[in-house]
Amino acid sequence: MDFHVMTLFPDMIMQGLSDSVIGRAVRKETIGLHAVNIRDYSHDKHKHVDDYPYGGGAGMVMQPEPIFECYQDIVARMDKKPRVIYMTPQGRVFNQEIAEELSKEESLIFLCGHYEGIDERVLDEIVTDHLSIGDYVLTGGELPAMVMIDTIARLVPGVLNNSESAEYDSFQDGLLEYPQYTRPEIWHDKQVPEVLLSGHHGNIEKWRRQQSLKRTFERRPELLEQEEVQANLTKKDREYLDALENLEEE
Repeated sequence: MDFHVMTLFPDMIMQGLSDSVIGRAVRKETIGLHAVNIRDYSHDKHKHVDDYPYGGGAGMVMQPEPIFECYQDIVARMDKKPRVIYMTPQGRVFNQEIAEELSKEESLIFLCGHYEGIDERVLDEIVTDHLSIGDYVLTGGELPAMVMIDTIARLVPGVLNNSESAEYDSFQDGLLEYPQYTRPEIWHDKQVPEVLLSGHHGNIEKWRRQQSLKRTFERRPELLEQEEVQANLTKKDREYLDALENLEEE
């Protein structure tokens, strides 16, 4: 899978994703990561890519032509036009379900805005998806793009060493992940739960499932109301959640 990022700050993208899991996947060529400088497509001798907004107002707006030419140059090397994702607080809020959907694409283009935004005409022409990482405003689209690339890339086969790692992440089945423990067995007088030391895989799986349900119930109860989560709850899951609710009411 290839990720292409249209940005004014390519070094920010490449440095931000050069380490850990994503960096290793890039070096192994399991995924491709390409940050393309929009300024390289400016026809201005000073490489300006912004201008004053029509109608007045504060700030500057990114011009359409450098962005469009950057997009055309990227797409010219592809067999088909990929989805183009524009980072904007006006978009759908990015989540695990969207990440899973996007991880099935061969290539993705991320468009990072700056200043007061981007000329609407080029957005209408090239953008397929408007996505946000939350209801707040950042200086530019680079940080949201890196968040999304990290989330999507870890779902690409071969990126994670352990094939189970993504399967049991928080939100992968709509629930929060169960607590994790490692050595030492006792730390600050706190003992690792006995069941994890038992070697009984059935009991361990049961404990992890219940802990996942409990953590979701306590920290993100709204997730339990989602249709997809409800469909995956077993009879025992529902009985356990009922018991938690009864305890809370007492």
